[in-house]
Amino acid sequence: MTSDARQDGLRERGKAKRRDAIVRAALKEFADRGFDATTIADIAAEAEVSPRTVTLYFPSKLDLALAHFDGFTSELAAGLRERPEGWTILDALEHWLRTRFTETTELDELSDRILEADPRLKGLANSRLAEVIQEGTRLFAEETGSSPDDFAPRLAAAAAAGIVSELCHSPEPENVEAAIAFIRAGVATLP
Repeated sequence: MTSDARQDGLRERGKAKRRDAIVRAALKEFADRGFDATTIADIAAEAEVSPRTVTLYFPSKLDLALAHFDGFTSELAAGLRERPEGWTILDALEHWLRTRFTETTELDELSDRILEADPRLKGLANSRLAEVIQEGTRLFAEETGSSPDDFAPRLAAAAAAGIVSELCHSPEPENVEAAIAFIRAGVATLP
């Protein structure tokens, strides 16, 4: 590895750490003060960076408030799209559910508190989750040889969306197992 490559790697790790510190600070501030009452300056002070640094990473408070949730939905989308050969969409969903909900982090809990406290943010988060579910509908339809507009893929996607949403609030292992059994049994009954 060349010196330049090492420097690039260090720089990227430094950026990732700074980004994570900003997200953590923002979620703490939003959870403690509320979204509207928190300023970029408050977040910068908590993250020990300048307000300009915060806005370089996140152009708006909204981007900050949804950053953790956006990562969550990106993981789900990637899990559905990039599933191993031979896996069905349900196999990929099951794997993602088991992996994602094995333990919740402080950031998961803070993000959940923020979304529950602010209906606008919760609506935006649900909208972003719906986009991923739409992609899942398309993938399920391709897998089953149907149209994404057909009843079965739409119903399966709606059930998956409900399951993911509920597990965000109650990620206990027994709930994950019940959710997986529910979606598999439901999909097995579809025409």
